[in-house]
Amino acid sequence: MKYLHTMVRVKDLEKTTHFFGLLGLEEIQRIDNEKGRFTLLYMAAPGQHEASVELTWNWDGDEGLPSDSRHFGHLAYECEDIYALCSHLAANGVVINRPPRDGYMAFVRSPDNVSIELLQKGEPLEACEPWISMKNEGHW
Repeated sequence: MKYLHTMVRVKDLEKTTHFFGLLGLEEIQRIDNEKGRFTLLYMAAPGQHEASVELTWNWDGDEGLPSDSRHFGHLAYECEDIYALCSHLAANGVVINRPPRDGYMAFVRSPDNVSIELLQKGEPLEACEPWISMKNEGHW
């Protein structure tokens, strides 16, 4: 058995690709299927192409998106500096649903409402402001 990827349906491929790019992922493969009228876009962290996310975009739309995707669960990514990443995301308009108050874990959502867990690599960073005082926004 070999892990291949996680697939999520997306409503706006450009917005979602931009969001995952803010997380540091890069496009590693794109398949445009004219007969099926869909695009499969694979993104992964640099050097980790074996652990990709497949963004599936139906050219004619997907009426169910962006509904609450909690039934999916979440994607999880480890990062070098959770505070720097969350600051970068917030500066680019991404809502931090669960701020990294503990220096270890945060949650954000993609433009298609997919929950993304961010985890600090190694030991938690020392708790600090503005994160300690931030409240949860929405749900994750």
